[in-house]
Amino acid sequence: QVQLAESGGGLVQPGGSLRLSCAASGLFFSIADMGWYRQAPGKQRELVARIARGAFTNYADSVKGRFTISRDNSKNTVYLQMNSVKPEDTAVYYCNAVIIFDAAFSRSLEVWGQGTQVTTSS
Repeated sequence: QVQLAESGGGLVQPGGSLRLSCAASGLFFSIADMGWYRQAPGKQRELVARIARGAFTNYADSVKGRFTISRDNSKNTVYLQMNSVKPEDTAVYYCNAVIIFDAAFSRSLEVWGQGTQVTTSS
């Protein structure tokens, strides 16, 4: 069974920084795309940032220039560096990964983490 474990959430003041981490564990061959999504109260889950195995990235317009996604393939871990955070960044942040189970890339599974709360407040 493949699991994603997020860490690093918490309370941060506006303008502050926070770093989220998400590590994949279990038996698998590789990980394709990894990403971060968020869901604020009363709103739908939305994409924050995604990163391909080859490090191509894309970001939501609302976080461009403030957040940076990165990954360490040797640790099966994805990170989200959040700078200049705003009150509207308050949400539960979910890690997402496309897990590959064989070298032919014929079997894959999209996996979600449990979520970590980020609250921006003074």
